[in-house]
Amino acid sequence: MRKAVAEFLGTFTLVFFGCGSAVIAGPAIAGATTVGVLGIAFAFGLAIVAMAYAIGPISGCHVNPAVSLGALIAGRMSAGDFITYVIAQVAGAIIGALVLYVIMTGKASGWTGGMGANGWGAGYLGEYNTASALIFEIVATFIFVVVILGVTHKLALGHFAGLAIGLTLVMIHIVGINVTGVSVNPARSIGPALFAGGQALSQLWLFIVAPFIGAALAGFVFKAGILYGEDT
Repeated sequence: MRKAVAEFLGTFTLVFFGCGSAVIAGPAIAGATTVGVLGIAFAFGLAIVAMAYAIGPISGCHVNPAVSLGALIAGRMSAGDFITYVIAQVAGAIIGALVLYVIMTGKASGWTGGMGANGWGAGYLGEYNTASALIFEIVATFIFVVVILGVTHKLALGHFAGLAIGLTLVMIHIVGINVTGVSVNPARSIGPALFAGGQALSQLWLFIVAPFIGAALAGFVFKAGILYGEDT
């Protein structure tokens, strides 16, 4: 139960503050103070850093079904825990998006219904095509999960794990916001898409499939001992 609560709270925080930075402080709303790509990137990364140190000792701070899948394949968690984590993560993302949605409905003008949802194609940020979006999400998730599994390895400097993971997410967002808005996390995509509707929902499949592919590949790298063999 504690692990589930921790994962719920962590994913709630990631979605509320990460997507909130794009919706409330991002450039989409006229008259608002804008933080731009760097500000949004750091909001997502700092949310992870904060939660890594707050709930990491309880659940490992996956706050991401793709991370949990990578850990499962790498042999670091059970199938039962995986299911529990995913349910808690998706629930946290939905409630985080709900709270953000309620706040935004109180804005007098300027909000067009955007929820920081992921997407691609005509009319979405850099207008990249499906292949670009799919490739980016697979590669970015692979790198992200490799970093997470690496810095949490028994040989790693564990005290700096949260900072390394958060800064990696910042790096990924700096490069990828204009491509897909950056998911690398199915839960993060599901929550906002449910309230944004339309194109966000129709394109949601990619932000579930691609992160799972990238995470599975990363998990296999560790399970096969390609980076850390039995001698380490």
